Amino acid sequence: MGNDPVYTTSKCFAPFPFPAGLTPADTAHQRTEPLEGGALIPADLAGPVRAHATAIARAAKRLVDLRDAWLNPPEWTERVPEVVPLGMAVSPYPDRIVAKPGFEKELAKRTLTNLYNARPAWLAQAHEALDAAVAAAYGWSDYTPALADDEILRRLLALNLDRAKSGGE
Repeated sequence: MGNDPVYTTSKCFAPFPFPAGLTPADTAHQRTEPLEGGALIPADLAGPVRAHATAIARAAKRLVDLRDAWLNPPEWTERVPEVVPLGMAVSPYPDRIVAKPGFEKELAKRTLTNLYNARPAWLAQAHEALDAAVAAAYGWSDYTPALADDEILRRLLALNLDRAKSGGE
């Protein structure tokens, strides 16, 4: 109620102009296929769409792996298996990551906010690689990290309007 912002899937997510062949309608079957290195892509993709999905998945996995290694350095943390619910053979939950004795204070400082405020070069480079893979999926051959946000938004809006005129994708 009132003026509070509300996230509505039909208004925010559904009309977003995802790259052709990688829209939620194209990939909603939820079947995935693992790539070497652990990244996952939607199953049964072919041709250029598969190549784009692979590039995006690998770049995204690298970004997540780098962030996770910074947030939870293995020399400071240990993984504790989560409780297995009654009636299940294995836990559906990921392991808990806890600080090793003596590293609690250092680990508490390792937050996403602190990481992104510092924005080390390796983080910026990983984001640039992911951005470039996504731009390639859109067919933006002129993309560089210097491309203005306003231009990116202009292109996405134009694609959204074009798809709305033609009945979506």
